[in-house]
Amino acid sequence: MTKKIMLFALCSLLLASRFPANAQQPTKVPRIGYLTASSLSANAARIEAFRQGLRELGYLEGKNIVIEYRHAEGKFDRLPALAAELVRLKVDVIVTAGPTSTRPAKEATVTISIVMAFDNDPVGSPKISRVAVLGTSTTPGTAQELKEAELAAGAFGAKLQYLNVLDPKDIETAFRAAGKGRADAVLVLTSGVFNSQRKQIVELAVKNRLPAIYNAAEWVEGGGLMSYGVSVTDLYRRAATYVDKILKGAKPADLPVQQPTKFELVINLKTAKQIGVTIPPNVLARADKVIK
Repeated sequence: MTKKIMLFALCSLLLASRFPANAQQPTKVPRIGYLTASSLSANAARIEAFRQGLRELGYLEGKNIVIEYRHAEGKFDRLPALAAELVRLKVDVIVTAGPTSTRPAKEATVTISIVMAFDNDPVGSPKISRVAVLGTSTTPGTAQELKEAELAAGAFGAKLQYLNVLDPKDIETAFRAAGKGRADAVLVLTSGVFNSQRKQIVELAVKNRLPAIYNAAEWVEGGGLMSYGVSVTDLYRRAATYVDKILKGAKPADLPVQQPTKFELVINLKTAKQIGVTIPPNVLARADKVIK
């Protein structure tokens, strides 16, 4: 069984810069706002990758740069207020941890530069007849993800069953619907709702013996079957280069959107055994990481 489902594009959503063109050295310690829809613990690896990127560029948190962290703990209605708080703090740049937090940041300011660490650019190719697709219609990018998945499914003769999950309480209902729809597998799209409920989703997929594919390695490390997509930690490390250029006076409009360069296929053989799925040797040979 082979699948290539979610690719991410490293994006920088860059608005009008606050810095004059001739600014060579800041007169104060720069402040970065970091806005995420989930908890800081759920983003630990990504945050550390971002910090590493800053360190490689000569920025040491607490010495010559300050990071203001604001996290919604999965309560998405808090994001507008958190974004507004960063604006009131007059941070120099806002880094958003995914599309769910980017929209509130955009609505909160038109003067502070925003660096979006990643956004959705999926390519899907299911090899099965019926696939349940879990998504959140209010998440930016979901419509495009679904469109790409539908195109790929059509090419392979697979039928998609889209299940809209707007709240964590809808997750179990979605899996019951997938069972009634006789789904052969599950595709989990990008969603802040899902990121805050990884454990529940992975456990339900195993319980229902449904092969599930995710967009990031964290899911597989937490018991998911497999993931294929860009290395998210690499994106966060590279996002630091945008912050560096903006702080040094670069005009955001002059900075290009970059495509990812590092991709990962991660497979969990323990989970495969639990749900009775055999991973072909040629697929295992291509995996960047195999969890046994």
